[in-house]
Amino acid sequence: MEIRADIIKGDCREELKKLKDDSIDLIFTSPPYADRRKNTYGGIHPDKYVEWFLPISRELLRVLRPTGTFILNIKEKTIDGERHTYVIELILEMRKQGWIWTEEFIWHKKNCYPGKWPNRFRDAWERLLQFNKSKKFNMNQEEVMVPMGDWKEARLRKLSERDKIRDISRVGSGFGKNISKWIGREMAYPTNVLHLATECANRNHSAAFPEALPEWFIKLFTKPGDLVLDPFMGSGTTIRVAQRMQRNAVGIEILPEYCKMVEKQIIPAYNLLFEKKGKYETNRNQ
Repeated sequence: MEIRADIIKGDCREELKKLKDDSIDLIFTSPPYADRRKNTYGGIHPDKYVEWFLPISRELLRVLRPTGTFILNIKEKTIDGERHTYVIELILEMRKQGWIWTEEFIWHKKNCYPGKWPNRFRDAWERLLQFNKSKKFNMNQEEVMVPMGDWKEARLRKLSERDKIRDISRVGSGFGKNISKWIGREMAYPTNVLHLATECANRNHSAAFPEALPEWFIKLFTKPGDLVLDPFMGSGTTIRVAQRMQRNAVGIEILPEYCKMVEKQIIPAYNLLFEKKGKYETNRNQ
């Protein structure tokens, strides 16, 4: 299987318009948060963030396959001791665009930096919002299963009669679980909280996330040969991981120095994602 990667130098607000409709299996990205990357995207104020991002999300909706998934890593900003609501506002507006807000994952940073503030504690987590075009999307849950854990030795040793059926919970919380179905199983499905350290091998980018983060979502939502897009590529973590996992990848980045750095780290290749006047043309942007 030939695995291709393409690094596109430019502003994703323009470069995304050149991508074909329904061509991407997974979009995994972390755009600049509010008031960040002032030298590139101007450091978007929280009050203007939704207006800035909606044209980008509209293009992402167009290029994503109906069976694909968009994972958006983003977090709020505190202003004058209060959390700004731009992330919540963005979710609501993206739903109006046609996105389905399917799930929210939490990245728990196990080794977040210490700090002290007068009215709050340090942030130890970030959002990973899952959006889809359709309720029927590709998802490989078995690829991210985890060991059952020590709890099964005590919990499954002696089951009550209620543990062997699915009945109404005694506390009125809905139906209880048929615990007996887990006897003999060694693996379980994970939760929507990912416990990952912030340490990563690449220290050339101020906001680089650990490789295990995109790796988990690539396992969950794609298969070998699928196409992964990061429209805010940065230091290229998503692109490198996708290639290592035998997925095709496209990264868009506005800073030339990051493009040059990533080009040296990936397998050189071209792709045929671009369409012009009904014909495909190879993008040679290296």
